[in-house]
Amino acid sequence: MKKLTALALIGLTCVSLLSGCGKKEEEVETVPVNEVISAPAPETVPEPETETQTETVAEDLPPEEGMVRSPLTNEWISGDLADQRPIAVMIPDENAALPHYGISQADILYECNVEGNMTRLMAVFKDWKNLERIGNVRSCRDYYVYWAKEWDAIYCHIGGPFYILPIINDPTTDNITGAVLASDSSQKKGLVDAAFYRTSDRKAPHNAYTSGDRIESAIQQLGYSETYTDNYAGSHFKFASGENTLEQYGSAAIPATKIDLSATYKITKTYFEYNDADGLYYRFQGMQNGDQKHIDGANMEQLSFKNVLVQFAHYETRDAKGYLGFQCHDDTKDGWYFTDGKGIHVNWKKTADYEPTRFYDDNGNEIELNTGKTNICIIEDGTSFDAD
Repeated sequence: MKKLTALALIGLTCVSLLSGCGKKEEEVETVPVNEVISAPAPETVPEPETETQTETVAEDLPPEEGMVRSPLTNEWISGDLADQRPIAVMIPDENAALPHYGISQADILYECNVEGNMTRLMAVFKDWKNLERIGNVRSCRDYYVYWAKEWDAIYCHIGGPFYILPIINDPTTDNITGAVLASDSSQKKGLVDAAFYRTSDRKAPHNAYTSGDRIESAIQQLGYSETYTDNYAGSHFKFASGENTLEQYGSAAIPATKIDLSATYKITKTYFEYNDADGLYYRFQGMQNGDQKHIDGANMEQLSFKNVLVQFAHYETRDAKGYLGFQCHDDTKDGWYFTDGKGIHVNWKKTADYEPTRFYDDNGNEIELNTGKTNICIIEDGTSFDAD
């Protein structure tokens, strides 16, 4: 088991995106809808060789006419989805919220700590219109919005603490919410009650959900563009033309058949196990009765990913309630990239709100991700995780 930490720990730099101002308010997550829907319970890196050691593909032809590569996964998708904006949905990750619904259909999944050692997830969907049940859905934390902006995604949440107001009120933020701050009735940006509904299979606040048709209706009501805006930066990840086995990094590529983040995600105790048969990392959470597969209640599939990215980030505790702030923009910070049962140290940078977070190997080359879904885990500077 190898313990992985940031290679160079740097003191926390306070920046504007971490700070809040004004009177503290309780976050509001009440969904003011009358509808209740019954539901069933459910080391030094050698320079890469001139000839890349990825397995190349002779032809890059779509399996069906009109299909295009997804900018999120590089997988083939319908050409009708080419310009469709993704949605980014805030999802809690605690026992009372399980199982999640629709989450296995997400192309990108973010995880990061919030107050009380809990984590929240942000699921980014490119093809979302036909999803029948997504969630459950909970409140915003402002740092997630900066990650959503990288994809020009429409951000879906239910309220949040007052710290979210600067970024939510930004005219370039397209959000859909089911609640606003109770003491700030003038702040109704993105409020569409009917975008969310509650089910009878569990207690509030863990029973609020949305769906593709509700999101589409809310987008139309709010006048948001369903296609990419002028803010969209275009390409995000750099994908390998074939299979990137990381063999070109020699001994700097460490074995990583298990990635254990339980030391930093102390409640979810998230970890991944690599399956050599299909080349995917399967997601587990140890918070309930020991080891537990992370299952989508909609199809009973375990969440799995081709790529796992870990980012160390500056953070601060904002108040006595434990609300956190994370530094989403930096140049540069440590991280790790895992795929095909191996991992390499990387450095990440993000220079502006809509600019993608980009990842570079220790030679300064942008890394090539493998085609498929990606789980991005943001962890606090000063913590560590294990891989073996």
